[in-house]
Amino acid sequence: MFTLADYAGAGRELLLAFKERGRRELAAVFGALVAAALPRLPGVRPDEFGKWWLVPAPSRRAASRRRGGSHLMRIARASGASVAPILGFSAGVRDSVGLDAAARRANLSGRVRVLPTGLPPPGTAVVLLDDVVTTGATAAECGSVLRAAGYRVTAVLTLTAARSTHPHG
Repeated sequence: MFTLADYAGAGRELLLAFKERGRRELAAVFGALVAAALPRLPGVRPDEFGKWWLVPAPSRRAASRRRGGSHLMRIARASGASVAPILGFSAGVRDSVGLDAAARRANLSGRVRVLPTGLPPPGTAVVLLDDVVTTGATAAECGSVLRAAGYRVTAVLTLTAARSTHPHG
């Protein structure tokens, strides 16, 4: 798992401004950061056409509606990578804020699904994109579902982390 910034200070403020306060122009900033990070991720290579495949982590439907769509889709598209919006949540997933690691895992267990549209070719190597990692439950469940569907998850890239997941720290 690779992270662009800690979920503190400027990283936290920028993410919250984008995600919760409607600062949609920040998608271009985050997209540029993701684009710059992709070629530097160990073991991650573009496909035969020179494109990386990003799979945005899903958001709850209510959160996406409130934000005017998927904030991670905006970032993924702004990165210039090939985007596969193939993950969704089944009914019953709660907001994870305030849940401990075990409750987060239980909340997501069996509730991440592959959507039938936007599927990349079978066997495609993908990078899972998420906004913030706290316990890793979302990344673990999404990665498991993607692997079960036949995709090679070569990395998880998060914009921020509540704990240290930096490659050098």
